[in-house]
Amino acid sequence: MATPSLIASPHTSSAGPQPRLDKKPGLVTVIIFFAVLAMGLLFTAYSLMHDMREMGAQVTTWTPFLLLGVALLIALGFEFVNGFHDTANAVATVIYTNSLPPHFAVVWSGFFNFLGVLLSSGAVAFGIIALLPVELILQVGSSAGFAMIFALLIAAILWNLGTWWLGLPASSSHTLIGSIIGVGVANALMHGRDGTSGVDWSQAIKIGYALLLSPLIGFAFAAMLLLALRAFVKNRALYKAPKGDAPPPWWIRGMLIATCTGVSFAHGSNDGQKGMGLIMLILVGTLPMAYALNRTMPAEQSLQFAAVAEVTQVALVKSAPQPLAGDPRPILSTYVRTKEPTAELVPALAALAGHIGDEVKGYGSLAKVPAEAVGNVRNDMYLTSETIRLMDKGKVGNFDADTQGKLQLFKQQIDDATRFIPLWVKIAVAIALGLGTMVGWKRIVVTVGEKIGKTHLTYAQGASAEMVAMLTIGAADMYGLPVSTTHVLSSGVAGTMVANGGGLQMRTIRNLLMAWVLTLPAAILLSGSLYWLFTQLF
Repeated sequence: MATPSLIASPHTSSAGPQPRLDKKPGLVTVIIFFAVLAMGLLFTAYSLMHDMREMGAQVTTWTPFLLLGVALLIALGFEFVNGFHDTANAVATVIYTNSLPPHFAVVWSGFFNFLGVLLSSGAVAFGIIALLPVELILQVGSSAGFAMIFALLIAAILWNLGTWWLGLPASSSHTLIGSIIGVGVANALMHGRDGTSGVDWSQAIKIGYALLLSPLIGFAFAAMLLLALRAFVKNRALYKAPKGDAPPPWWIRGMLIATCTGVSFAHGSNDGQKGMGLIMLILVGTLPMAYALNRTMPAEQSLQFAAVAEVTQVALVKSAPQPLAGDPRPILSTYVRTKEPTAELVPALAALAGHIGDEVKGYGSLAKVPAEAVGNVRNDMYLTSETIRLMDKGKVGNFDADTQGKLQLFKQQIDDATRFIPLWVKIAVAIALGLGTMVGWKRIVVTVGEKIGKTHLTYAQGASAEMVAMLTIGAADMYGLPVSTTHVLSSGVAGTMVANGGGLQMRTIRNLLMAWVLTLPAAILLSGSLYWLFTQLF
């Protein structure tokens, strides 16, 4: 079936030889694909069962596990769609410069996406989670928690599939963040609060800047890199379009393959973490005894954790000596939700820090926390960590340097105990993203390769766009910021077209801008509506 006419038709595509994209994969390739898919699903199921047996979990009802299975399939489905929606950008340049055959290119890209996920840091995963409403994170195993997970993932998948069908390189990161904001706003409105109170807007703005600036960086720096190449590298072959099916000279080909590899690895390292963070939320909600706390933490480190909690409590009591009457949790929960400190905030934080330290010290290690207490211990830790983060950001407390240092050390200890990603989760996401790269990639590849500029992509243009995309995404990964491979790469191609004097196909550019503008509000509306619907059904 032909690609819908929202994008310029092939008759208006850039001049020059077009690669053959209609070749079907061989039978062996198809068999290997489904074999890897089946092994990935079986490995995920085996890992879950193994972790449950290790914890001695007793199965009294299969309902939570059914919800867990559905949620995991949807989360992995999001990463699969992300693979063929976003990673097509990484292979467009090597395909349209004849540096790699199309099907080999997507397999190559899929493999390095796989490696990127496996070797990722996890910082982006927990940066995404920080956008979610705290009350839903603390109740992620409840019906509202599952409604949140289902709503934001299904909304993101639907929008990604829609833009993919139209051949629009829209951003999966942009879509997921819009879906998270939609759930937060809907949750606040459903509880009679102002819709703006349902989202950590400081974190959202920080991520928004990354999403806004990254395509501008891609456009400007790719253009400047191409101009620099033209000024200092005088080899004319670099600035010519491919002739027929002939590959470029070996050194140009090597450069293009290297940049494609770098973009694929960086995409896996950054985008794969979004699914990992959501999967960890699902696991914490359904199997807290196995995944709420990092039970691999050595006993001596757990004792150190308890000692740090104790000295932190002492320091906080010195800063605010008035005793707290009652449960500290509602005070901290209200502060995290409203960002409005009260006189009871510091005493409440001191009380909960001391309580956490006493619990960990009493159990001896995180591995010995009983199953029935794991969820509460983890929630106390998460609430404390978020409170410290927001107090530090808002300069609340006027602590001296010693107290501030102890608070940050305590927060780091808490994060080590709660923010971890099991290896099997990384492997499952890596397989989903890697296999997704090999399916449905043609629509986006054609848009990037043929319909952005009026002239055929040259070797130098492809290398410039890929190099800037690789470095931009890699830098964002280091700082824990989600950025869009799609936006960076497609804007980089546009920048090289302008710098090369070839011009842009404005119909395509208008459609890309329209997708960029509509993605956030569409995802917010879709996920908010689904969240309301699911809360009525569950």
